[in-house]
Amino acid sequence: MSADATATARRTPARGAAHRSAPASGRAARRAELRYAAGRVLPFLVIVLATLADVLSPPEERFDRFLIAAPALAAATWTARATAAIGGLAMVSTAGLALGRDGSLHPSLLANETVLAAVTLAAAVSSRVRQRREAELRQVSAVAEAVQSAVQRPLPPRLGTVELRLLYEASDAWAHVGGDFYKALKVRDGVRIMLGDVQGKGLPAVEAASLLLGSFREAAYTAPDLPAIAQRLEASMTRYAERAPESEAADRFSTVLLAEIPDDRPVIRLLSCGHPAPVVQRGGAVETVEFSAPSVPVHLPVPVDEPFTVEEVPFGPGDRLLMFTDGVSETRDADGAFYPLEQRLRAWAGESADRIPELLRGDLDRFGARGLDDDTTALLVVRGGPEAAGRAVPSPPPSGSVRV
Repeated sequence: MSADATATARRTPARGAAHRSAPASGRAARRAELRYAAGRVLPFLVIVLATLADVLSPPEERFDRFLIAAPALAAATWTARATAAIGGLAMVSTAGLALGRDGSLHPSLLANETVLAAVTLAAAVSSRVRQRREAELRQVSAVAEAVQSAVQRPLPPRLGTVELRLLYEASDAWAHVGGDFYKALKVRDGVRIMLGDVQGKGLPAVEAASLLLGSFREAAYTAPDLPAIAQRLEASMTRYAERAPESEAADRFSTVLLAEIPDDRPVIRLLSCGHPAPVVQRGGAVETVEFSAPSVPVHLPVPVDEPFTVEEVPFGPGDRLLMFTDGVSETRDADGAFYPLEQRLRAWAGESADRIPELLRGDLDRFGARGLDDDTTALLVVRGGPEAAGRAVPSPPPSGSVRV
């Protein structure tokens, strides 16, 4: 048995293996950048427009009072020193307008300057508080990303006969923490993969994901089949809930999709615990796998007596299978229509596997009414040719289900 591969996304994909968002993704990032740029320019725009309006208007119409807004606006985006400087510029403009109006200084000017100085001081203090808060948030984000990275380790581009390409986007993009999880292991006779989605978000979801990932890592090497792995996942969460009932993670259930790709047969075995069905692509043909009897999610508080059902699907050299979470399947446009995944994959049939995660991320961001607003994970599994396995791969058998 060789080393395992736990999937996590990186900012820069390694050989096309993974894609991870920057601190904010797609349209959300662009909107944030535009708002920030506008916030930087707005204080100066207020000074310029207020000054021009005061100069060009009759003396009885006063626009210099709007200058008080400049330092207040600057506090939102500029440093404390820059905010104080902008406030000083507004004070100079106020004095210049007063002198230009009748060539003399009035007692009212002193009152205006005093108020402007007080606002500038308050704005500078607010800016300093904001900077400290932003520094704290950056530290929290770094810690959260470290936690996520400790749970989800890098995914190699190949395990045995299988190539892997990952898309991961956390809904809480600034903290890099999401409820989706994934793991791929090279075992003695093939590759076993788990993709799942924990109920909820944040650190409790990450804690639940870490429990399931640890359980899968142990079970994948020793369990005889996928139903045995699913049973161990359930047992791990049950034991944890008994041991730490006060933990928020103990109340979380998870949808899970398990996959097994044997080295010597051109098939893929799939078991779904309440998870969205994957999509198989063979050349230009694309279809969603049909589960005859999907199981309930892991750790769902309901009695389960039904046996696990494993679907065996033909999966020969060159075939692709896309596993994904509901961040893909439940993305809707402004009219409420669901994302047409099968249609998109047909259109991308000629694209290399390396490009699919980036194409999918960009298309979801454009299609969604609010962009990518949920944890979004997609894992593209590609069956390599016979040379990758070092042995002949027989022809695919017909698909079927096995009840265990």
